[in-house]
Amino acid sequence: MRKIIATFINESRLFAKDLAGMALLFLMPLALTVLMALIQDAPFREYQDIRFELLWVDEDGGKMARQLGEGFDSIPQFRLIRELDGAPLTTQKVKELVQKGTYKMAVIVPEGVSAEVANSANQVANELGSKMGAPGKLPQRESRKVELQILFDPVTKQAMKLSILNALEKQVTRVQAEIILARLEDRVDEQATDSSNLPKLNLQEKLNVVSIKEEAAGKKNGVNLNTNSVQHNVPAWALFGLFFIIIPIAGNAIREREDGSLMRIKMIPGSYFHILLGKLSFYVVLGVLQFFVMLAAGSFLMPLLGLPSLQIGSAYGSILTTVLVVATTATAYGVLIGIVFQTPNQALPFGAISIVILSAIGGIWVPVEILPAGLQELAQLSPLYWALDSINDLFLRDGSILSIWKKLLVLLLFAALFVFFAGIIESRRRR
Repeated sequence: MRKIIATFINESRLFAKDLAGMALLFLMPLALTVLMALIQDAPFREYQDIRFELLWVDEDGGKMARQLGEGFDSIPQFRLIRELDGAPLTTQKVKELVQKGTYKMAVIVPEGVSAEVANSANQVANELGSKMGAPGKLPQRESRKVELQILFDPVTKQAMKLSILNALEKQVTRVQAEIILARLEDRVDEQATDSSNLPKLNLQEKLNVVSIKEEAAGKKNGVNLNTNSVQHNVPAWALFGLFFIIIPIAGNAIREREDGSLMRIKMIPGSYFHILLGKLSFYVVLGVLQFFVMLAAGSFLMPLLGLPSLQIGSAYGSILTTVLVVATTATAYGVLIGIVFQTPNQALPFGAISIVILSAIGGIWVPVEILPAGLQELAQLSPLYWALDSINDLFLRDGSILSIWKKLLVLLLFAALFVFFAGIIESRRRR
């Protein structure tokens, strides 16, 4: 017990000599958390305050092109630009503007689009009419392939391209369906025996009886936290910052060996594992304080920056227990790094880069679900994977200690292995 207390006091004194370093240990993760929440806020919002300028070239001039343009005009997030400086846009002009990056995207509706959709509608109406035994036939010909062209600025990200392409495909499908259904309605009405006493057929209305509505899977009602950038980013980046506590841990461990303070502590009777427990105790307390500073920033600072407030729920005991376990794992890893490596030039780069790698495969940077299959399996070897999953259970899935205790055991197993190997390596070094 004396060694544990002595080590705890020694670590406190080391940090007291470097108050600026201690301040940075809190301020840098705080700055990172705030910055990442601001940067990643857009994908979580409904883009209600974002408008995309879309260059629009209509070489067709028909019904299909007109309705397609009107469909995009009705979407608040798009602003169609059909002319510049009073002159209609041309294909060559929009290609130049998009290639230069002046505008991010353009759509070119080629000649013949409306005629091809009308021909397809006639084909469907004629086929239906022939099956009904109706006389007469609408003019039709063999179908031809017509493609709308969409141009993107070369620097446009793939996720943005997919979003715009999905919006365009949805509008094209809708307009084509409306034109074909309108032609079918006319064809059916023509064949009605007594259409004067019957209401006009509205196929479009019949096909809209099923719609899609997003619902929360949890029992709680109110704000949808799943689309809240703060709810996702603050806990995740707070975990990332917490694991960077390995930097001062490793640095202090090496400094202790160099200035002889570690040797003086070892002279106290007892096992070296007591020294490790003393180190763990101090840095666990520091890590817990750091994490809750991040949560406080999420609750009180984020609203001042125009972001939603972090909601931590009421499972305070579960959150504290989880953070204690995570901080223990991070601290144990830092102790291992500090003992394995002999100099700061070895320990600090390895420690920092290893945390970045573990966070990348652990789901901090991108969701684990979109990683290649091999990396998804590898992710389970990252303590950050289990830490993030536990925190997400508490903050997003309305979980409790009963639903995450197995994940916490995995984290404790990581911590135990780190401490065990650190103790073995240092004991052999003494010999």
